[in-house]
Amino acid sequence: MTRRPAEPAGGAAVLSPAERFAASRVRQDHPAVQAFRALQSFELDPFQIEGCAALEDGDGVLVAAPTGAGKTMVAEFAVYLAMSSPRDKVFYTAPMKALSNQKYNEFVDEYGADEVGLLTGDTAVNPRARVVVMTTEVLRNMLYAGSDLLNDLAFVVMDEVHYLADRFRGAVWEEVIIHLPQTVRLVSLSATVSNAEEFGDWLQAVRRRTRVVVSEERPVPLEQHVLMRTKLVDLFDATQSASGGTPRVNPELIQMARYGGRTITSRQMQDVGRRHSKGGAPRGFTMQRSDLVDLLGEQNLLPAIFFVFSRAGCDGAVRQALRDGVRLTEGWEREEIRATVEERCRTLLDEDLAALGYWQWLEGLERGVAAHHAGLLPAFKEVVEELFQRKLLKVVFATETLALGINMPARTVVLEKLEKFNGEARVPITPGEYTQLTGRAGRRGIDVEGHSVICWHEGLDPQAVASLASRRSYPLNSSFKPTYNMAVNLIERFGRDRTRSILESSFAQYQADRAVVDLARKVRQQEESLVGYEKAMRDETGSSGDVTEYAALRRQISDLEKSGARPGDQSAKQRERRQREITDLRRRLKAHPAHTSPRREELSRWAERWWRLKRQTEQLQGQIATRTGAVARIFDRVSEVLLEEGYLKPDEDGEIRPTVHGRMLARIYGERDLLLAESLRRHVWDGLDAASFAALATVFVFESRREEGVVADRFLPKGPFREAWNRLEGLWERLDDLERSHRLPGSSLPSVGLCTAMHRWARGASLDAVLREADLQAGDFVRWTKQVIDLLDQITQVGEGPTRRTAQQAIEAIRRGVVAYSSVGS
Repeated sequence: MTRRPAEPAGGAAVLSPAERFAASRVRQDHPAVQAFRALQSFELDPFQIEGCAALEDGDGVLVAAPTGAGKTMVAEFAVYLAMSSPRDKVFYTAPMKALSNQKYNEFVDEYGADEVGLLTGDTAVNPRARVVVMTTEVLRNMLYAGSDLLNDLAFVVMDEVHYLADRFRGAVWEEVIIHLPQTVRLVSLSATVSNAEEFGDWLQAVRRRTRVVVSEERPVPLEQHVLMRTKLVDLFDATQSASGGTPRVNPELIQMARYGGRTITSRQMQDVGRRHSKGGAPRGFTMQRSDLVDLLGEQNLLPAIFFVFSRAGCDGAVRQALRDGVRLTEGWEREEIRATVEERCRTLLDEDLAALGYWQWLEGLERGVAAHHAGLLPAFKEVVEELFQRKLLKVVFATETLALGINMPARTVVLEKLEKFNGEARVPITPGEYTQLTGRAGRRGIDVEGHSVICWHEGLDPQAVASLASRRSYPLNSSFKPTYNMAVNLIERFGRDRTRSILESSFAQYQADRAVVDLARKVRQQEESLVGYEKAMRDETGSSGDVTEYAALRRQISDLEKSGARPGDQSAKQRERRQREITDLRRRLKAHPAHTSPRREELSRWAERWWRLKRQTEQLQGQIATRTGAVARIFDRVSEVLLEEGYLKPDEDGEIRPTVHGRMLARIYGERDLLLAESLRRHVWDGLDAASFAALATVFVFESRREEGVVADRFLPKGPFREAWNRLEGLWERLDDLERSHRLPGSSLPSVGLCTAMHRWARGASLDAVLREADLQAGDFVRWTKQVIDLLDQITQVGEGPTRRTAQQAIEAIRRGVVAYSSVGS
C-alpha cells in the first residue's frame, strides 16, 4: 500500500529513505515514466509513480485513491505510452456523459482534435482516433459486435470503476472487464474502497498481471467542523490529533450539543442540567444559509459546495440567497460571467428562455450563486461547472451527483443533513458517501487544507458524526447479473457451456465463492461443536440418540401448547385434536428411557443446544448451496426463458444457438431488452405515426421519480397509440408471468407517465407546454428524450422496413430545440 507523504508549506514532498530508494529505482528502470514526469509542471506522488511504473512494466493496474488525489495521472500515462508508439490506441471509458465530455476536451487540449474522438451514444466525433473517450456501455456494445474499432487497442481506462456496484448499470463494467482481449491492458481507477485487494485479486484472475496501488491519503488535508449556532466548532480534538493519537471528539462540541449548541459556564451548566432533567433543555437554531455564506466568506472559506440532497432544495436555496441579497462577485467577474453565459447559450431559442428559468438562473450566476443537479438543462450545468472551475462562482448548492467524477473542487463542503431520501425512505448517508462528498473539499495546489462543515440540528450525536467521518468503510460489491441480451450475445460467440463457465468468472461469483469459504469454515467449526455436544449429552448407557429423541418430544409438546395459547384462533375440533396430540406425546415422554435418568434435565439442556446449533448449521449449508454457482443458475433460467420464447434453439448437433429473433435481441440494449424484442417481433409498432411511435418508446426508458397514480386513458394519446399500448401491456403481463415461473424476479409495469408529453413534443408543442404536461424539469426532459432517441436508433438498426422508417421520422420529430442543442461538452 502506498501512502502519499505530507507536503510542507514550500510544496516539496518529504520522502522517507525507502521512498527515495524506490524513486531512484524508477529513474533507472523506467525511462518512459521519467520522460512523462519531465513533462509535468509538478512532481508526481509516489502512488502515481508506482501506477505508471506498473504500466511500463507491461502490467495492468488498479489505482484506488481518494477523490482529487490525481488517479487520472496514471490514465494519462497510458495515453502517453500509446501515443509514443506508431499505432497503439487507447479507450478512456467513464460512467457519465458529462465526465466523458470533460475528458475529451482535456485530451483535445493535449493532443489535438485530430487524435481524439468521443462516443457517448448520442454523440460520435472522430471514432477512429487513437484516443477515444466513451461511456462504458458504448465499449460493451463494441465488444459484442466485434467492432473493427477494437483493432490496435492497447489500453482501456475504466474511470470510476467502483460504479460496478451500481445496481442498474454495474454489470456493464464486469462485462467489459471479462470480454476485453487479453492483449489489452486495463487501467482501473477507483475511489478508496475497503476491499481494493479483493477486487485486484479478481482482476488478476480474469486479466493478465494486475498491480494494485492504494493510497488513502488525501492530497489536501481535511479540517472537519460542526456549525453550532453561529460558531464553527472542530469535530475532533485538535490537541489530541496533533499528538498523533487516535482522533477523539472535541469535548467542547459534546458539551454544546448537549445544551442546545451554546457554550455555557459551570453554573449555567448546573441550571441547564436541572431543567434538562425535567425535559426543558434549550433548543438550538439553524443558521440561515445567507448568514452561513457570510460566515464562510469572513473566514476565507469560499468557494463552497452545499450538499442539499434535493433538487427542489437546491433551487430553493438559490432563491433564498437571492431574496436575502447575497452578492459575492465583483464587477469584472459579473462581466465575465455574462459573456460566458451568452456565448455558451447563444443557440437556445428566445421563446424557451422563460420556460428554462434563464433570467433567474443568470441573476444567480452574476451574484456568484448557482444550483447543480440532474434536473438542470445540460447547457446550464456545463456553464455552472466552467464558472466554478474558473473561481467566478463562490457557492453552489448541489445534490450528491456532483460528488461523482466531475472536476469541481471547493475550499469548503457543507453538509446540511446527514441523511437523504433513497427513493423509499430517508436513510443516513454511509461512510463511503461521506468520504465521496467531502472529497470535494480542498483544491490541490491552491488550498493548504480543505474544510467540511456539518450543520448541527437537534438530536445530532457528535460521536455518531465522528464515527461517520473517521471510517473508511466503502466496500465494492458486485451487482452483476445475466441479462437476456448478454445471454444471447455470449451464446452466439462461445456456446452455452463456455458461456456458463465465463459467467462463473464474474466478480459477483468470485465474491460469492469467497463468502462460501468463510461459511464453510464456520460450518466445520459448528460440526466440531456438535460432536462435542453429542459427547456431553451421552447418558450412562453411552447413548446420545435417546436424549435427542427425548428432547424432541419435549419440544413438540412445548410448540403445541404455544400454538393453543389463543383459543379464539382455532375451532373446537382443532383444539380437541391438538389436546389429544399433547396427551399422546406426554405419554410417550414418560415412557421414554431418558425420563427416569437422574441427569435428565442436564442432558436435555445439552440436547436443546445441540438442536439449535444443528439448525443453524443446516441454514449455513443452505446458504452455501445457494451461493455456489449462483450466477450460472440465473443464466440457466434466463436461457430457459429464451428457449421457450424461440430466441434460442438447439441446432442439428444439439448445440444451443440464437435464432433470427435472438440475433435481433443481441442488438438491443436496455433494461427491457426482451420486451422490446417481443414488441417488434409481434408487430406492436405497426401503423403508428412518428409522434405515437416516439410516445410508445418512452415506456421502455422512463421511470418516474415520484409515486405516480394510474394515468387515465383519456389523457393518453388517441388513435392507434391506445391499441399499441394495450397490446404491449398484454405482452408485459405474459413475460412477467413467464419470468416468475422460471424463478426470475420479473419486472415492473412500464410507465406511461411521459407518453402524452412526448407525443405533444413530437407534434411541435412548445417547451413550456411540454414541461407543464410532464411535470418535469428541463434537464430531466432532455435526458429522457435523449434516451428515447437512443432506443429509437436501436429500432432503426433492428426493425423491418416501415418500422425502421417511422423510427427515423420519430427521431427527427423529437430532436429539436433544447434536445438538439449539443456541444461537445454537453
